[in-house]
Amino acid sequence: MKKFLKGFFRVLTAPVWVPWRAIRALARGLYRLRMRLVAFFTAEPEEHSFADIVQRASEHPQDLWYHLNIFRKHLFRAVLFWLLTTGFSVVFTPRLIDFLAAPIGGIRHLQAIEVTEPIGVFFRVALLSGFALALPYIYWEMYLFVAPGLRPRGRIFGLLAAPLVLAFFVGGMAFAYFVMLPTALPFLLNFMGIPTLPRPSSYLRFVTNLMFWVGVAFEFPLIIYLLAALGWVKARHLLEHWRIAVVIIAVLAAAITPTVDPVNMLLVMAPMIVLYLLSIGLARLAEHGREAPETPPKESAV
Repeated sequence: MKKFLKGFFRVLTAPVWVPWRAIRALARGLYRLRMRLVAFFTAEPEEHSFADIVQRASEHPQDLWYHLNIFRKHLFRAVLFWLLTTGFSVVFTPRLIDFLAAPIGGIRHLQAIEVTEPIGVFFRVALLSGFALALPYIYWEMYLFVAPGLRPRGRIFGLLAAPLVLAFFVGGMAFAYFVMLPTALPFLLNFMGIPTLPRPSSYLRFVTNLMFWVGVAFEFPLIIYLLAALGWVKARHLLEHWRIAVVIIAVLAAAITPTVDPVNMLLVMAPMIVLYLLSIGLARLAEHGREAPETPPKESAV
C-alpha cells in the first residue's frame, strides 16, 4: 500500500517535478557546454618550432600515428558529409547541368556518343555541387583538427573564417563561369574556323575542372592564414619572395587556363596576385594572434 501511495503521489505531482528535472538537466548541459567552450577558446597550446616537431616525430613516431588517427576520424566524417550533400545535389543536378551548358546554348548543343556518357556527366556535376555544399563542414572538421595547436585569438579568427571558405570557393567558381568561360569558349569552339560540337563528357569535364581549380585557388589566402597560425609561414618571407610567387602564380595560371592565349592567362593571374597580397595581410594577422601577450613588469617600491 505504501508503494502504491508513493507511486500515485509521483504521478500526481509529475506536472511539477518532470519539467523541473528537465530544466535542471538542460541547465547542467548548457553549463558544461559553456565551460568546454571557455576551455577551448582560452587554452594555450605548447610552443614548438617546426624543427622540434620533425625531431619529435622521428624520435616518437607513435605520437605521429596518434595525430594521424585523429585526422582520419575528421576526414572520414568530412567525406561522409560530402556523400550526403552529393545525394542531396542529385535532386537539382539536371538543372545545374543545363546552367553549366548555358554558355554554349544549353544541353541541346551537347551530343553524346557513348551510352554511359550522360550518367558519368551527371554524377560528376553532382559530386562538384555536393563538395561546394559540404565545404563549410569540411572546413569545420579540419578546423577542429588544427585548433588545439592555435592560440585563443587564432581559434576565434579561424572560426570566424568558416563562412569565408564557402564565399571564396563560390567566388572562384563564379569568376571562372562568368569571366573566363565567355572569353575562352569562343576561341576554343571556333579555332582555325573549324566549328566544334562538344560532347557532354569533354565539355562538362572541362567546365567543372576549370571551376573547381579556380575555386581552390581562391582558397589560397585562407590556407596561408592557417599555415601562418601554425607558425609554418611568415608574412615577412611571403613579402620578400613576391617575385618567386609571381612566377609560381604564372605557372599555375598557365596550367589552369584552358587556352594558350595570354589574355585568359592574365585573367587568372590578376585575381591570384591580389589573393597573394591578401594572404600576406592574413598571415600577419595570424602571427599577431600567435604572439603571447606581454605583461608589463611591476615597478618595485624603493
